Amino acid sequence: MTSDGADPYDPRGNRILAALPKNARDHLRPRLEPFDLKPGTILYRPGERIEAVYFPVIGVCSIVTDLEGPTVEVATVGDEGMVGLPVFLGVATAAERSLCQVEGRALRMDADQFRHEIAVLDGPLQHVMQRFTQSMFTQLARNAGCIRGHRTHERCARWLLMTADRMHSDRFDLTQKFLAQMLAVRRSSVSEVAGALAADGCIHYSRGTITILDRDRLLTHACTCYRVIREALDATLPPHGQAP
Repeated sequence: MTSDGADPYDPRGNRILAALPKNARDHLRPRLEPFDLKPGTILYRPGERIEAVYFPVIGVCSIVTDLEGPTVEVATVGDEGMVGLPVFLGVATAAERSLCQVEGRALRMDADQFRHEIAVLDGPLQHVMQRFTQSMFTQLARNAGCIRGHRTHERCARWLLMTADRMHSDRFDLTQKFLAQMLAVRRSSVSEVAGALAADGCIHYSRGTITILDRDRLLTHACTCYRVIREALDATLPPHGQAP
């Protein structure tokens, strides 16, 4: 429990679990175990069996593709989703790698148990997971187009806003390595872009910590993908505070 008595691992902190009927969520609760998300922790690797799925409550996890040279991020997952989507889609292994990028907390479920619960709760859990899958398709599509069609500082502003949404805070730790992966650029380019946003009064960036100083101003720099992805998510899974 936190100092105010709140449960830091309350399933309602994850939008998939929050969208379930209360009886379904209560059924799942004993099958979910608290899991601390630490930066760099590998959640699954290419070609290896996915042993567990994760429902972040706070924090950011990445799905990355390891190319012959660089590592490129293809999607991120926070409190709106689940890490381990291939399990829901009936695949035991993944072609990508998933790891934690921004520290947080999650609820972990054994992959076989999750498969069982999908069958047992045929209806509510499957329907919510289908809606999340659709929102992930939107994110993947926008990410692919965003890399080619939008400027680096626009994409950077978008990623910072998405991270702030998932952390429920305008201050969070974010390394240059992570930003470079998110933006598919060199670290030197990250320094230039972050410096430009800082000079404009949008953010403060020091020793791996980002502070958003003016969210409205940062929004003016962000590409349209931020709005599209957020609206797609809100349309498929209810925002926090609307759990049954």
